Amino acid sequence: MTFFKRYLLPRIIQYLVVIFIGTTVVFVVPRLMPTDPIQQTIERVTMQGTYIDPDAVEELKETLKELYGLKGTLFEQYAIFWKRLFRGDFGPSFAQFPTPVMELISISLPWTTILLLLTTLLSWVIGNILGGLAGYFSHYRWARILEGIAMFIRPIPYYIVALGLLILFAFIFPIFPVVGGASIGSEFKLSWNLIIDIIEHAFLPALSLIIVGTSTWFITMRLIVSNIVTEDYVSYAQSGGVSNKEIVFHYVIRNGLLPQITGLALSLGQIFSGALITEQVFSYPGIGTLLYRSISTGDYNLMMGITILSIIGIATGVLIIDIVYPLFDPRIRYE
Repeated sequence: MTFFKRYLLPRIIQYLVVIFIGTTVVFVVPRLMPTDPIQQTIERVTMQGTYIDPDAVEELKETLKELYGLKGTLFEQYAIFWKRLFRGDFGPSFAQFPTPVMELISISLPWTTILLLLTTLLSWVIGNILGGLAGYFSHYRWARILEGIAMFIRPIPYYIVALGLLILFAFIFPIFPVVGGASIGSEFKLSWNLIIDIIEHAFLPALSLIIVGTSTWFITMRLIVSNIVTEDYVSYAQSGGVSNKEIVFHYVIRNGLLPQITGLALSLGQIFSGALITEQVFSYPGIGTLLYRSISTGDYNLMMGITILSIIGIATGVLIIDIVYPLFDPRIRYE
């Protein structure tokens, strides 16, 4: 009972407050945009050469307001918004009317989840291990070389790395496909050919994210370890004849991972917003590409759906880490 009152309950309340405030901001901000989605929908219809009677236009506007959740005062729209949200209904997409927002997200989310989940975990593991080793063995030449490479890569925007890989391995050396998540006309039935095809299309986007992500985790871990190696318990272990392998993996890296675990939770939560520019560079059919299209077309139902899922994802990641953190750090207790 003490655990629930003093530890779990405050964090659940904080979790709900963060989601409530973030969701409210997401509701308000698109309504400050100068674009009128209803007018844009009518213009798209008329541009196709369809004549609409003026009286029918007014009826269409009222119908669209109800469909888009724009009917009534701002407070009434806000109440309708929350009712729909509890049902998991973000309304129809403006640009791809009448397709529901959740249907579009459910199509794109698996692509981004596979891409970002694997690249985030791989870059986190590789970056932390290499950063821990380079921080402890900082006097070795290979450690300085690794640090120099990471310091060179880290300031480069990941979309520049993506463009470089695209030019090198898709145009100069045409090894991998240029764009897309799978070959055109692929039949999505579980088979080795489909799996290999998806891997080939995802390789370059994944590689660009892993290269930049690994360098970021490497530098962070290297800085953390540079402080840990000066601690008394490390010096005591060294003077006591404990092997370097034991010290690195059981004392140095293990303690250095504590702040990195929090960073990992935040990174995993961002899967719901996608790798926007990388997905655009490779025309990868993920959430990032979907978000870009929603912004460019003023489709704020879709924007709100993606952003709210991202907020919930990040907040949930932080909550999970708060709950399980005492398992990693014995200095923190539930009581």
